[in-house]
Amino acid sequence: MPFTNKKWWKDYFSFTKKERIGVIVLLIIIVAVFLLPTFFSNPAPPDAAAVKDFKEQVAKLQTKKDTRSEYSNHYEKRDYRDFTNDKTSTRGELFYFDPNTASQTDWQRLGLNEKTIHTILNYVTKGGKFRKPDDLLKIYSLKEADAQRLIPYVRINGTEAIKTDTHEERVVVKPEKKFSIIDVNTADTSLLKSLPGIGSKLAQRIVHFREKLGGFNEVTQIAETYGLPDSVFQKISSYLTVGKGGIKQININVATANDLKQHPYIGWKIASAIVQYRSQHNEFQSVEDLRKIALISEDNYKKIYPYVSIK
Repeated sequence: MPFTNKKWWKDYFSFTKKERIGVIVLLIIIVAVFLLPTFFSNPAPPDAAAVKDFKEQVAKLQTKKDTRSEYSNHYEKRDYRDFTNDKTSTRGELFYFDPNTASQTDWQRLGLNEKTIHTILNYVTKGGKFRKPDDLLKIYSLKEADAQRLIPYVRINGTEAIKTDTHEERVVVKPEKKFSIIDVNTADTSLLKSLPGIGSKLAQRIVHFREKLGGFNEVTQIAETYGLPDSVFQKISSYLTVGKGGIKQININVATANDLKQHPYIGWKIASAIVQYRSQHNEFQSVEDLRKIALISEDNYKKIYPYVSIK
């Protein structure tokens, strides 16, 4: 076959469809082989200055974290009551007061917590007495800071503060005031206000309670007066007496349920039970018949007995 034959040229330099696809695939593989080292080569080493700066920032963050942790642990270890005491030690209204007659409300206004107030009132109730301002330091649950804050405002009945030339206060003890014995069934508000710890409101409440009862049968009943602190009652009880014949009685054989319920010791339920018993059994033969009413306990009977009659 001559060299110039076109068929020969086509036989060597023309490709079928499958051959062309194979050539293209081969070229793709060759290109991929050359590019792979680029993708898997090691990155350039980091700049030394950048690494140093990064380490310093990490160290600063760790220091802040440790500081916060130490602060948190410090306060977690503190008793919750410390926060309560700290809070109350900085609050409160300062005013002149007598610790021997101050009420629970007074101590709360002064900024003391409930535990300390209970301790002070219990101390006074059991006969304890503050004779000078510094005696506040004897209350073990009262913080010294609170005591020092309150001492300048203590004014104990029977003492007075005198300014000296050095502008310092010194306490001069005056003779304790003597009170006359008062009949609580005849005393008016003016006479009651002469007692230690009794102001206008308490005097009015005592008189109002006396009128509702129909008179006091025992001195201890005065302690039931609304708003009268037990510490004040203990202080005034030795100056009180109950006169005889001062009790107004209710006739349980004629009184209506509405009349009976007005009495502080009877109320609506017992009043209704008394009237119902009377309608079923006719008149009461004696006051002791009240014991036959199931709703009236023995304690109720003892309180009601002096205030009722059958005639």
